Amino acid sequence: MAKSVVVTNESESGRNQNFHDNKSGKDMTRAGFVKEIEQGNYDDYHVRMVNGVKTPVSNPDGKEGNNLD
Repeated sequence: MAKSVVVTNESESGRNQNFHDNKSGKDMTRAGFVKEIEQGNYDDYHVRMVNGVKTPVSNPDGKEGNNLD
């Protein structure tokens, strides 16, 4: 099963910077993906504050196939 959203770019510190939605073909920045999640467009993800920065994370469900990598 292909992941619905994948990370396409990380900073040197490992922070996820850019994302690609495999279903729609849409490319998003971290801020853009956060906005989409907050608008309710990605039910399988939520936003967490990490070191003071809004960060998209997949909802825990025990499956490895839908985690962001």
